[in-house]
Amino acid sequence: MKPLIYHNPDCGTSRNTLAMIEASGEMPEVIEYLETPPTRERLIELISMIGITPRELLRRKGTPFGELGLDDPALSDEQLLDAMMAHPILINRPIVVTDKGARLCRPSERVLALLASPVATFTKEDGEVVHADGAGHE
Repeated sequence: MKPLIYHNPDCGTSRNTLAMIEASGEMPEVIEYLETPPTRERLIELISMIGITPRELLRRKGTPFGELGLDDPALSDEQLLDAMMAHPILINRPIVVTDKGARLCRPSERVLALLASPVATFTKEDGEVVHADGAGHE
């Protein structure tokens, strides 16, 4: 299976994640999820694959999270899924799926554990250097 990334090109973390995948020699399938959002069924599947709750996948910054009152702990998973379906910007990104599993790649170097041959060293857009072996940052 080739890697799949739910990507937002306006997001630096998403751009760094995609660049790490490509630097590792992989040509991922890129889904710009704001243009082509996942179906409700796929979103539920992704949440399950990642091993998180719908609330943990919600993006707060730069979204209608606050105005929709999504911080209300009484809201059900179904209500949170409804909000993400109505406003895909609420889906945190990037989500990457490979043969090794699925993750929300925040920070972007979380993708390295999903790749068959991760790049040993990668310099992010902001100049931070990450190492596939987790041996610290420069």
